[in-house]
Amino acid sequence: MNKGGLLELHGVVAVAAHRNFRAAAAELGLSPSALSHAISSLEQRLGVRLFNRTTRSVSLTEAGSEFVERISPALGDISDAMEIANKFRQKPRGTLRLNTSEGSARLFLMPVVARYITQYPDMHVDIVTDGKLVDIVAGGFDAGIRLLETVPQDMIAIPCGPPEQFVIVASPGYLQNCGKPVPQNPADLAAHACLRLRLPSGKIYRWEFEKRDQQIEIDVSGPITLDSSNMIVEAAIAGCGIAYVTRHQASPHLKTGELVQLMPDWTPPFPGLHLYYPGHRHVPAGLRAFIDVLKASITTKPDSPAPYTGIASR
Repeated sequence: MNKGGLLELHGVVAVAAHRNFRAAAAELGLSPSALSHAISSLEQRLGVRLFNRTTRSVSLTEAGSEFVERISPALGDISDAMEIANKFRQKPRGTLRLNTSEGSARLFLMPVVARYITQYPDMHVDIVTDGKLVDIVAGGFDAGIRLLETVPQDMIAIPCGPPEQFVIVASPGYLQNCGKPVPQNPADLAAHACLRLRLPSGKIYRWEFEKRDQQIEIDVSGPITLDSSNMIVEAAIAGCGIAYVTRHQASPHLKTGELVQLMPDWTPPFPGLHLYYPGHRHVPAGLRAFIDVLKASITTKPDSPAPYTGIASR
């Protein structure tokens, strides 16, 4: 069917109902001549006459009568579907599916979701937490939430908050008892016990450092390997070694003095979590509303405790 096919079908039903081209054209917002031309084009393509026309009357042919009988229910279903879609556009309703990591969900997502479902009670939010990166389109998700560096380039990405930062931390007890100088640069870590993180893929995470034009990745060694960054923080507090974690995870313990920050000039901030979604698709009303709530919820004041400059007094 060509671009004007749906209009032609509505035109046939309207003329059949009014038995008058002028009245049918007024209902459809067309001129009588435009409607007459549209129906004539349809009759030509079908190869049958749908209406008998005289200067005084319009009536359905037998073929026209059966044609209208068959298409009327379908046009009604189409109108209902368009009305439902219009309701989605005006007031979000349905399910919003999000894919993210458990850490990301804990970091910021739930407060945003709470505001969202309060504002849009007809929406249901389905969150899948996965340590591995997934194809959100193939997985049937409306959007994903990951660090910007992992977001595919063909996606539209929106910041979920301020820049993120990894920090090197250790407990004052470890630094006092390890018998080694406090590390001042990445090379010094070779002499220390480092707490290693196993990624969901099974690989051990390499610590990343950057200073001026230098970029370094180190496969650290140490007595403990864990698959939970939260457990790594706990191990660092217990004095088991040096940890490489996000500032968000370390911040409460930096404030209390349980942990101290090392080598702050080697771990600059970087773009943090971003919500992303396909750029080539129409944005559903539910996702568009979630983006609005997200933007209104963003905070821009990260915690910035002072770096460690020596053994802390307790």
